[in-house]
Amino acid sequence: MQFLVFAITYPFIWLLSRLPMRILYAISDFFFFLIYYVIGYRKKVVLENLKLAFPEKSEEERIKIAKGFFKHFTDLVMESVKSFTISEKEIRKRYTYKNIEVLQDITDTGKSIALVGTHHANWEWLLGLPLTLHNIKSHAAYTKINNKYFENTLKKSRSRFGGVLYRTANTIKNIDKNYKNKEQSLYCLLSDQSPQLHKTHYWKEFMGVKVPIHTGAEMLAKKYNLSYVVWTSKKVKRGFYELEFQLITNEPNTFKNYDLTDVFLTISEKNINQQPEVYLWSHKRFKHRNKFEEWKKMKASKQKTNS
Repeated sequence: MQFLVFAITYPFIWLLSRLPMRILYAISDFFFFLIYYVIGYRKKVVLENLKLAFPEKSEEERIKIAKGFFKHFTDLVMESVKSFTISEKEIRKRYTYKNIEVLQDITDTGKSIALVGTHHANWEWLLGLPLTLHNIKSHAAYTKINNKYFENTLKKSRSRFGGVLYRTANTIKNIDKNYKNKEQSLYCLLSDQSPQLHKTHYWKEFMGVKVPIHTGAEMLAKKYNLSYVVWTSKKVKRGFYELEFQLITNEPNTFKNYDLTDVFLTISEKNINQQPEVYLWSHKRFKHRNKFEEWKKMKASKQKTNS
């Protein structure tokens, strides 16, 4: 059954990805109208997130951001489809790096890198990074796909420019193996998702809302002595993006616990505020905002059990 679904669906996706971007964006416009005005996909979630993040803005302003988000979201879906067959020439033209020398200077020293960012603008096209950064292997995680044929095809298409993909669940295993083999590597880590409550170690305000925070990137940087670099992104115009890199430290263990995470949050919030309409507001980033006391009780109970 998995192969049948793949055999019926993938040729359509592949043919769609071969279309010029102008046609894909025309399709995006149609889906925007359908999703925003007809179906209302996650519209309530987006507006609720925006109300929490921007209480100072008027309802009219938040609706304008929401509308901009959905326009960007359908563009992002089409750009993700294009990823299956996008050419080296086109991704170089559309996805540029303002100061790639920040990464190049680190790689020249032989250190590995934790490259930390958010779901802002277009993170999918980071698959083209190895075309510009040649002297280090780039690694990125992906969420497991139930259909093994789609999963294998995704890995192949996303790694054709030289990157390495691994399942999110294998992140530590993958980094540990490379560390032991002394293989210099760069790890792209998206760190703005909401962690499961029982796996939470740290709470902090993000976009003005106190929520559990992912601290995995900091933990990995310290454990494996990775240079800690934050990337920010900008949508220059439709279909064109620019990334900028900021080296936080080459010595992560000189920072107190959670200080690196706090720096990442501060930089990310500033980036999101500059272009809020291209942040991924459709995911429930603030779903645990009222569970701090519940988490404290859970943590205390766990400590009591382990003592």
